[in-house]
Amino acid sequence: MDIGLAHRVAVEAAEAAGGVLLQGTANGEVAVHPKGANGDVVTSLEPAAERCIVQRIRRAFPAHRIFAEEAGSLAGTDDSHVWVIDPLDGSNNVAIGLHAYVVGIALCQHRLPVLGVVHDPVAGRTWSAIRDQGTPGLTRAPGPSACGPLVAWTQGHGVSRDDPTARSLRMVLESRARRVLQLWAPLISWTMLARGAIDGFVGYCAEPLELPAGTILAREAGMVIRGLDGSRFDERMDGAIEPRSFVAGRPEVIGDLLDWVRHAEVIRADLGRLLGR
Repeated sequence: MDIGLAHRVAVEAAEAAGGVLLQGTANGEVAVHPKGANGDVVTSLEPAAERCIVQRIRRAFPAHRIFAEEAGSLAGTDDSHVWVIDPLDGSNNVAIGLHAYVVGIALCQHRLPVLGVVHDPVAGRTWSAIRDQGTPGLTRAPGPSACGPLVAWTQGHGVSRDDPTARSLRMVLESRARRVLQLWAPLISWTMLARGAIDGFVGYCAEPLELPAGTILAREAGMVIRGLDGSRFDERMDGAIEPRSFVAGRPEVIGDLLDWVRHAEVIRADLGRLLGR
């Protein structure tokens, strides 16, 4: 496979979809509908942006499989190559008029992400990474402040408000970090981590569509990604595309972040005993 061609197609598709989103939000022509029972939403912009991406990928790589947020799994004769598309990461932000949203595209080869592209239509910027080729053009910010790490947090839409693990993790992050960002658009957090604008990112049962593009950007920028237990994070996208939890950060702060997670587990266990759970 020509990874250079795949990169060009992904960048072109992401930026074209971003134009659809930017025009739609500028015109105020956005209808918002509930998606599921946990407060998630879908807007009228996603289908058009997604079609824009799928059409370009299909023209260049007609045999590849595609997994898109709205259309789901689109069959292809080449199961070893799967594109993962999030046409609008930040739907909840768009719904309230907050201009913080991006387009995400990743290509997985034998389930492993080999290409990731994230486009921010509002800022007019695109970030990309190819496995083992770094992140050309991406400038890293200096190390963490002496005041403590700045971290982002995300949790999956299926996580309940009273989930004990999520509550204990948030409590520890709020008490230890300099600031905790919850942006409702995980790919923005991944790009901020890759650029060094934040120092860490913790996800609990995170939505899977953002992970391939996000993790390859972070890894190629020199960030470390682990499971909540400190084990190596498995980037591979399996057929189920299940939510996953992670701790990601600069190499110099990942140890502290994992210590925080371990402390959160102690708190969760103590609360469980107190509440009889």
